[in-house]
Amino acid sequence: MIGTFTSLWNRVFAVLGRVSMYRLALLSLAGLALIALVVSFFQLVVPTPWELLVTSAVLAVVCVGVDAAAQAIVRLPWRIESSLITAGILLFVLRPTLDPAGLAGIALAAAVASLSKYVLAWRGRHIFNPAAVGATVLTLVSIAVPALGASSWWVGTPVMAAPVIVLGLAVLIRTEKVRVIAVFIVTAVAVAVFRTAAQYQAAGLAVDGGAILSTVLWSSPFLFLGAFMLSEPLTLPPRRWQQFTVAAVVGVLAGWPIDLGAISLGQERALLIGNLVAFAFAFSVRSAVKLTLESRADLTPTVQELTFRARRPVLFTPGQYLELDVPHRHPDARGTRREFSIASAPEDLPLLSVAFREVPGAKTQSSYKKALAKVGAGDGLAVTGVWGDFVLPKKATSPVLMVAAGIGITPFVSQLRHVRLTGEERDIVLVYVASDASELAFRDELEASGISVVVFTRDQPQDLPRHWLWARGVRLDSDGLLQVVPDIAARHAYISGPAALIADLAPALERARSITTDAFSGY
Repeated sequence: MIGTFTSLWNRVFAVLGRVSMYRLALLSLAGLALIALVVSFFQLVVPTPWELLVTSAVLAVVCVGVDAAAQAIVRLPWRIESSLITAGILLFVLRPTLDPAGLAGIALAAAVASLSKYVLAWRGRHIFNPAAVGATVLTLVSIAVPALGASSWWVGTPVMAAPVIVLGLAVLIRTEKVRVIAVFIVTAVAVAVFRTAAQYQAAGLAVDGGAILSTVLWSSPFLFLGAFMLSEPLTLPPRRWQQFTVAAVVGVLAGWPIDLGAISLGQERALLIGNLVAFAFAFSVRSAVKLTLESRADLTPTVQELTFRARRPVLFTPGQYLELDVPHRHPDARGTRREFSIASAPEDLPLLSVAFREVPGAKTQSSYKKALAKVGAGDGLAVTGVWGDFVLPKKATSPVLMVAAGIGITPFVSQLRHVRLTGEERDIVLVYVASDASELAFRDELEASGISVVVFTRDQPQDLPRHWLWARGVRLDSDGLLQVVPDIAARHAYISGPAALIADLAPALERARSITTDAFSGY
């Protein structure tokens, strides 16, 4: 059952992975805006059609203009998608209007939101969600100048709930934050229901739990806040347990707003506190790090390794991934930032390596890959962050099964190298799946680890080490895997590779003690 679910999940991820998370977020927000515009003609949402159109235009112009000016000053590449995402979020958080004073307030919120990316930042990474900063500042200013308006979260209405769920779920699957946001939603809804019931009782009113739950779930901004704001990778800490903690904190504060007199500690303010908690968790690693390319190496006919020198310390746990920014003109739908599993060990720093697959002469080569191919020795790139929970069990005595599909070998190389360099003793078996023997990358490093390796290739590899086995004639399914790894039921299974391949292989791991995946979205 677990393997089947993992397979289905990775098939969906493989489809969504064809679009960058930033492009997908922008398209989802655009879809929501279009739906809101349509239903506004039937007066099913608060704003009128003209209010939506004019407010959208003001937000887009201000966000794009301020971002362009700021990025020119700090000499960063212009990211119009980031600008439009901020504008799209603010459209649903603020109250659309045609009033000149209200539009001035909306322009103020947009300008503050964009500026916060550069002013409220730490080593190239913004600390707070920009839209939440803009909305909060507008709310504070509106205490003195009410005509400017304040945040309204009009998106929290039943007619918008289904579109927010569907489009938000696509974003969450792409960013792999479904479980994190589920924690937030459950926490926020539970706290809000309890608070409302307590208020009803205090007022002597009848308490209808079902009606309260329905109102809180479908007429609150929790769904939008979670899917499009709390899920932002740049303001979340690197480990999942830390992300769960942040989600729970924001859920409690959003579900039970604290009255501070003139304002309340509502939705966007709750998110800002969550951002602070996340920053405290990841103070030393949530910053952009400059890398200088040292060398390139061809590991196989299609796999290339890039070795960089980090200008500042990079803290990571073997198995985690980094996001590498390669700015270039006219990026396609897959964007200018992609994730790479780190192939080197922490002990190798300041040298840091990643590897990727590149098929010579491929017709569907992305703009990112073309730009990466032009990066030469001495050129600098930026790592925008390190994330991931694809790490080995804390108990070194826990037996592990590693299943690498193609380029999915990279996180395992980091882990095995770390284990060898630290002298740690672990019971590890590696199943390495490749198209043919020539595509077995990092053979020297894997051999040096001394672990048992089972190779699945169409042709027989030559000169296999003594502790390696070519699974000739063995089908890679549940029974075949049991044949080459008889004690699979006692092992924690880790599978890494392209999402489509993981989807094919996951059912074979049904007998494993647990399954942890690391899907590559492709670029």
